[in-house]
Amino acid sequence: MSYVLNTLEDQRAMLAAIGVSSIEELFSKIPPSLLLKRPLQVPPALSEIELTAQLYQLARRNRSAGEAVCFLGGGAYDHFIPAVVDAVAGRSEFYTAYTPYQAEASQGSLQAFFEFQTLICQLTGLDVANASLYEGGSAVAESVLMARSIQPKRHKVLVAASVHPEYRQTLATYTANLDLHIQTLPVPGGFLDPGELKKAIDGQTLCVLVQHPNFFGCLEEPEALANIAHQAGALFLVSFDPISLGLLKRPGQYGADIAVAEGQCLGNPMSYGGPYLGLLACRAEYVRKMPGRLVGQTVDRRGRRCWVLTLQTREQHIRREKATSNICTNQGLMALRATVFLAALGPQGLRDTADLCTRKAHYAAERLTQLPGVRLRFDRPFFKEFALHVDQAVPPLLAGLLDKGYHAGLHLGRWYPELENCFSVAVTEKRTCMEIDGLVSALASQCAGVCNGVPASQALNERVEQDIHG
Repeated sequence: MSYVLNTLEDQRAMLAAIGVSSIEELFSKIPPSLLLKRPLQVPPALSEIELTAQLYQLARRNRSAGEAVCFLGGGAYDHFIPAVVDAVAGRSEFYTAYTPYQAEASQGSLQAFFEFQTLICQLTGLDVANASLYEGGSAVAESVLMARSIQPKRHKVLVAASVHPEYRQTLATYTANLDLHIQTLPVPGGFLDPGELKKAIDGQTLCVLVQHPNFFGCLEEPEALANIAHQAGALFLVSFDPISLGLLKRPGQYGADIAVAEGQCLGNPMSYGGPYLGLLACRAEYVRKMPGRLVGQTVDRRGRRCWVLTLQTREQHIRREKATSNICTNQGLMALRATVFLAALGPQGLRDTADLCTRKAHYAAERLTQLPGVRLRFDRPFFKEFALHVDQAVPPLLAGLLDKGYHAGLHLGRWYPELENCFSVAVTEKRTCMEIDGLVSALASQCAGVCNGVPASQALNERVEQDIHG
């Protein structure tokens, strides 16, 4: 975006046009109690060349997933992206397309979104999907708001602690000023025990929210949980991993009423955390409560196939508290990439990808747990991600492994104090046996250094402190 300076002459002309003599007069209606009474701590101005150099220096502090062998997970995964995804999504008619409110100017985008919705319905086994949401966390929050609009007289939301902690934080933010009680159910075994759900659920329960596979990579017992929820008259909401559906049952098959997901794994790069893609699908009877856009297929007056936004108008998105949701745009380009990705893989390709993830993750878990002082934290089936317990501090361990060229995983103690000595490892189809064996060797070396009393370097300690405290 170009930068155009407002000169003093420009400022005077603008002030005169709105009938005030100064900027101070422009803001004179603001009550003094709301004005800042201290000077802003703004550093001295920089020249363009100095500012550019500083920004490059800050950017160099980023460590991309591509700079090291990536075993990161927790909602962002290093999956393979076929070249056709970039080739199609990079076409100018898609890459620079305007938000498709005006059907007459956006048939290509609308058709792509219709295909996206169709693929998500086929993927989830549910009746209807929208044309995407912001990302996985807001999709979880929107699913609870949708459930509230379906059953407005109920106010209790039961959430498994194995749901992504940042998704739960997003949900808490969305519902902070609503008459909803969010109750988090403990998961000491790494999954939500159906017996614990039975104890907590009652006639005021609006919905039950679980993640399957969950944040630890463990598989939940979704059919049993769905049955308990439905027996109490509550809706069953599930956050799923799209790739896992190449092997696992679809949400529609085990009783989910609303299914949501983070769609980054479907042809979108990790990109330091965004932009990502929220997926949402539901049963047909709830379609009028669905947030976001819904694209429908019809015919024009000449009988030709065409596409339109349906069941809602543009204006509904700006009706504040009366709107279905606050979504006035979506991740259209990311949804297009997901569409091309799923179409390119097809059902067998998705199954093969899921199978490779599972086999390689279990190979990695078997090799890593052969090391002294390393064990699986949870005795549960898992898909492509698992939690390890180690007999040492995790942040310096992960920092040391990064120095050896491995993004080894996520420190779970960041969100779960009881898992201070644990980290999660995610293994996708991209990881080779050589890379997995390399991680095992690097971890063995790192553990040996600690066990033999070899201290980490001062520079390493400083970097770990910086990572922890920002």
